[in-house]
Amino acid sequence: MLVVDADSAVRSALKFSLEVEGFAVHEFRDAAALLSEHDLPLNSCLVAESNLPDMSGLALVAELRARRRAVPAILTSTHPNDQLKRRAAAAGVKVIEKPLLNEDLFEAIRGALPHSH
Repeated sequence: MLVVDADSAVRSALKFSLEVEGFAVHEFRDAAALLSEHDLPLNSCLVAESNLPDMSGLALVAELRARRRAVPAILTSTHPNDQLKRRAAAAGVKVIEKPLLNEDLFEAIRGALPHSH
């Protein structure tokens, strides 16, 4: 699991929650940190904030795909607007609204990773 969020508290909470669900988590503060990582796990899923400090979550997904590191992706957003939802849907990316209070994120991850629990 690849988690990218500028807020360290959100990253820590996501890491904890995902590890409780049985996922191995690699966390990054921004897109550059993820993109500079050369040993990304295969068969992973990206959970990224839609508005990262250095690029949008959709731009990060596009960059990973351009580098032939396509992974299932889920964006988190506090107030996702219709344009974001349309652009994400066109890219095959699900948008989950923050705060992440229910099972939406886990359901999206399970749907993105057919071999997960």
